[in-house]
Amino acid sequence: MSFVLSGVVSKADADHLSARAGESDRLGYPAVASFEEPLDSGNWKIDIYLLEAFDQATLLEELGPPAKGLQLAELPSDIDWVLEGLKDLKPVAEGRFFIHGSHDKDQVRTHQHSILIDANQAFGTGHHGTTAGCLEAISRVTKQRDFTTILDLGTGSGVLAVALAKETKRQVLATDIDAASVKIARENATLNSVRTLVKCETASGFESPVFAEHGPFDLIVANILAGPLCALAPALCNHLAPSGTIILSGLLVHQKSQVLSAYRLQGAVLEKAIHREEWATLILKRP
Repeated sequence: MSFVLSGVVSKADADHLSARAGESDRLGYPAVASFEEPLDSGNWKIDIYLLEAFDQATLLEELGPPAKGLQLAELPSDIDWVLEGLKDLKPVAEGRFFIHGSHDKDQVRTHQHSILIDANQAFGTGHHGTTAGCLEAISRVTKQRDFTTILDLGTGSGVLAVALAKETKRQVLATDIDAASVKIARENATLNSVRTLVKCETASGFESPVFAEHGPFDLIVANILAGPLCALAPALCNHLAPSGTIILSGLLVHQKSQVLSAYRLQGAVLEKAIHREEWATLILKRP
């Protein structure tokens, strides 16, 4: 990422900006980070990461009036911003999963699935509400049935693919549109001793032959963003096996109805909604 659009806004405006950014194809569905200001109750710091410096007119058109007071800045290329952001992160325990960096490996307990994910340039460390929600959902659905064909769509760092492989001991297809993320996911699968179970592939869409080769899938996990999730609903469900399960995340709680509507049109039914702060994870099944 080359640019960041930042500012301090109200909680309502932060939610609005996050939602609009997540639905903006024009801006490339940018990643958004928002945090409550600890010394300024009621206000939130928001950062919207962009691949290019869009002009103010475009930003206002895509994000709405709350973007007017935000400042656009170029990120220095000589700083690893992901590493900077992860310096103070602690291990995450979610169900049987324990996600940690190299310096915390001695904290893993025998009953836990150890997942080693160090700082890198792909999204997904387990600390974000969407990833944690997906891990809870994976723990829930894998207790209910045995899945044999599994897809992790938009794998990022590969943390969910590693979790799926460790929990199910089955083959997992892990795909992403970003080749750099796929490389990191492959490295993380090797690092976590599941390289033989996790197949990492770069795929820009469901037209890629890799999905037909490995599908249909009886479990699909997609931790992306609300906009792409809605757009992918028909193709995703077309690659779902009969009586298959879908885990969707990357959406804000207020975007839940929008995403559910897209999947109900494909015959998928909501089984469980998991809320982590302002983020939602949905478990759906199709009869």
